[in-house]
Amino acid sequence: MRCYANQLAGQLKQGLQPFYLILGEEPFQEGNCALSVRQAAKKQGFEEVIKFAILPGFDWQELIAQYNSMSLFSAKTLIELDLNQQKPPTQGVAILKEIANHINPDVILVVKGNKASQDIQRTAWFKGLEKNGLFVPCYPLTGYHLEKWLDEECKRLKVNLKHDAKRSLLAATEGNLLAASQELEKLSLLYKDSLIDQQQLMSGLLNQAKFDIFDLNDGLLKGNPGYIIKILNKLATDNVEPTSVAWTLHNQANTLLNIKRDLVSGQPIGSLFKKHNIWKNQQQVTQQALDRITIAQLEKIVTLLAQYDSAYKRNMLVAPYQSLAHIALNFCQSVPFPMPYEGAFEDHLNGVTR
Repeated sequence: MRCYANQLAGQLKQGLQPFYLILGEEPFQEGNCALSVRQAAKKQGFEEVIKFAILPGFDWQELIAQYNSMSLFSAKTLIELDLNQQKPPTQGVAILKEIANHINPDVILVVKGNKASQDIQRTAWFKGLEKNGLFVPCYPLTGYHLEKWLDEECKRLKVNLKHDAKRSLLAATEGNLLAASQELEKLSLLYKDSLIDQQQLMSGLLNQAKFDIFDLNDGLLKGNPGYIIKILNKLATDNVEPTSVAWTLHNQANTLLNIKRDLVSGQPIGSLFKKHNIWKNQQQVTQQALDRITIAQLEKIVTLLAQYDSAYKRNMLVAPYQSLAHIALNFCQSVPFPMPYEGAFEDHLNGVTR
């Protein structure tokens, strides 16, 4: 069964499902949905949480072993499987199909990952999990849906924004829900429930580094390594959350990758610019990036971001911004050396056991 992100809370009140497919291109919604499932499951006795991430050397047998484990003397278990923007390999497909056909009432499986294309939705493993579970697509929000989300966040955080302030916040954050949410949290502390006008909002934004993130986008498209490093240094100095920067890199890489793939299939560039909301003043520089960056480079960037995300969540990055710089420079040219990881995580990537 399908359930959109803003409907999940209501579905969880009706009861838990054995499987949750939380898939999409919007990380803020994905993270919130996964958290909502964990919280609801904990109230029902699923106190143990086991997390898996699909990286080179991942042991799918460990997943099936954990799923089939009994909880006679221990808490029920919630398993989170992060596909890390990848499709399950042949062994993974077989194991997910087996899990779908043999439901364990003591275990909830949450599968997270990239957008579920029509090809994915037609696979047997996906159909099996969705038949007995819930599919929660997490799409990037635009237009009315983005405005509605902002209204709901303002209500949740008790932030009272004037209409022009709301429009300015949406324009400044460009659909980045994480950045918008962080601004609202800051405003809730500064102004509590007082009415906030556009001038107050903009003064706060200008004191932060959100506009530098837009400059970073420009550097990525132009392939200017010196400018990219300069902007990243500024963002790091201003203590901008690394996840906001990672979101920007991921969003830009995915947009370019999707356009490149559609161009290969023969779709006209004009309609693709419209489809992906590329403004007129950005179309020329976007075209330059499309001409410069190959599909293989963009796929590499997406893979590096998946590895970065997994390492960041495990606190296994020596310096998050150093890794972000490594990934960002791949928009200029392919970087021939690996990302800087802490030893244990690098061993994990290479399949080494200490």
